[in-house]
Amino acid sequence: MGKKVKNNNIVLIGFMGSGKTSLGIRLSYKLQLSVEDTDKIIESREKKKISEIFAEKGESYFRKLETELLYEIRDKKCRKIYSLGGGTPVILQNQSLICQCGTVIYLSAKPETIYERLKHDTTRPLLQCDDPKAKIASLIETRDPIYRRCADYVIEVDGKDQNQILDEILNCLGEGT
Repeated sequence: MGKKVKNNNIVLIGFMGSGKTSLGIRLSYKLQLSVEDTDKIIESREKKKISEIFAEKGESYFRKLETELLYEIRDKKCRKIYSLGGGTPVILQNQSLICQCGTVIYLSAKPETIYERLKHDTTRPLLQCDDPKAKIASLIETRDPIYRRCADYVIEVDGKDQNQILDEILNCLGEGT
């Protein structure tokens, strides 16, 4: 059996706060493609916020929902932009699925950048702890190699505005001006 052919989607991965959702929206306008945020899809289906799902059913239940959704994305035939939850690639099974879902772009950010962006955000279950800065650094250290293995392209977002990052994404996709 031959290598699985990639879907034609654009898949944005990266740590929470790296800009996946906002850049996905901007990219959708630029490319005239619809954009979907997997966290929002899961919240809509479960009729609960991610933080409620984590609190009531646990992280493993949530990760199972992400895996099921990746199978759906992989099997859909229309081209879209998908913004994946920051922890989606952590599950080994999800890593190969992500690669099959489309062209994967990793928005890489340093822990300091993420902390500055999220320090007042109380909706992130994994950051509701005594030392969110240390938690971010620890999670990024663990996840960065995973993100890089899944990615077709890595874009460093630190110190760049959204227009610069968008231009880099478009160039990676061969859609630049």
